[in-house]
Amino acid sequence: MRGLTGSGSERVRGSAQAVIAAGAVFAAVALFLAACGTGGTGTRDEGPAHASAVAGVVDSPSPSPSGGFRRVDAVSLLRKDPAVSAAVKRDLKPCSGGDYPVDVTYGYLTGGSVNDVLVNVSTCGDWVGIGTYVYRRVEGAYKNVFKAEESPVYSEIDGTDLSVTKQVYATDDPVSNPSQETVITYRWKAGRFTEINRHETDYSKTGGDAAATSDN
Repeated sequence: MRGLTGSGSERVRGSAQAVIAAGAVFAAVALFLAACGTGGTGTRDEGPAHASAVAGVVDSPSPSPSGGFRRVDAVSLLRKDPAVSAAVKRDLKPCSGGDYPVDVTYGYLTGGSVNDVLVNVSTCGDWVGIGTYVYRRVEGAYKNVFKAEESPVYSEIDGTDLSVTKQVYATDDPVSNPSQETVITYRWKAGRFTEINRHETDYSKTGGDAAATSDN
């Protein structure tokens, strides 16, 4: 929520009118807090798509009564992580608009008391996903608990599950039309992400139809 806009100040006559005005302000503030507290499947950093997270680690209001929200410097996190490949780190630089091709989402995937951090890295030119990572806060630091670097790849938070989309392109496929798409759902079990479902879609090159298969 970006904020509230008022209609300007108004002269109030009499104590009764003052009480009514105060009550209206109180109701508006309560409504604002209730709306901002509504949760979703994940909290994404505001700003342009694929923009980097705000620098530094700061405390923010908790999106859940069971934990705390911490915003991270995702670019710095990736650069210091030995699990991130050298190829991805080479592409981790600002695009023409000055923003890093990094998309950061916060959510609760691993059952911890502090939100987990999902980071997707893309190319600047065509925004093709080249890496996706999940970081879990462990003893005051963030630990890499998941990575996928088989491009094109992109991940999302679905409730408390991790949904990873991988696409396959033939030689003549445009970026917008892959030959195959696989969506894999992972769930945190016994200290690691375990695959619980796989959905594959093969796109026909003749009629534009798709054949889908799902493994549960």
